[in-house]
Amino acid sequence: MTQQTAVLSLVNYQKSSLPWGIMRLVIGKYPLRNIPGLQFVKVLGSGKHGGFDLKPSFSKQGLFCIFDTFEQAQHFLENSSILKDYQNHSSEYFSVMLQAYSSKGSWSKNTIEVTKEAPLSGPIAGITRASIKFSKAASFWSKAPPAQASLEQAPGCLLAAGLGEAPYLRQATFTMWESANAMDQYARSGAHLEAIQTAYQGQFFSESMFTRFIPINPHGVWRGKTYG
Repeated sequence: MTQQTAVLSLVNYQKSSLPWGIMRLVIGKYPLRNIPGLQFVKVLGSGKHGGFDLKPSFSKQGLFCIFDTFEQAQHFLENSSILKDYQNHSSEYFSVMLQAYSSKGSWSKNTIEVTKEAPLSGPIAGITRASIKFSKAASFWSKAPPAQASLEQAPGCLLAAGLGEAPYLRQATFTMWESANAMDQYARSGAHLEAIQTAYQGQFFSESMFTRFIPINPHGVWRGKTYG
């Protein structure tokens, strides 16, 4: 097995840094073009309150990067001037390294390599993302608020962030859980189960991906909660 490793960063900008933050979305992945080992990168916006919301947030963003090796991901996380700039402009900043133990589907036609065995215990993380068909967007968003509300109240959910590449049509969720069982209990019940069943039965997505990870050294602050 390879040691492909992802880095996820979440940032909530200071008010004085909002123009700088908005410019990150405008210039996209260009500043990251020469980073050693970087395979895949997404600069992501967020909903108004850091979750799924029809109103975009001007202060909350995410950065998702995948590297060839654990060492390259760790070096980026610890030494990147790009991430230091994010931190210097933030009121909250969170980061975690991720290694996948289960993955289905693709993101912009890229798949994530499974590099770990499923853990017997301990925390896990997940990324769910989808490209929503334009004709299905209204139906999708009618289901999103109840699922978001149930996620934030779900037992064992340590962190939840709604992210997106493009408003309304390309959406992602990052979550961390106390255990795989806690995630499974949420996924198989209530508003989330109803939303997922409706989405797949109605063929809402032109592309989708669901990946589970082992989180490595989650650290920082997100939505008032401290990690690590």
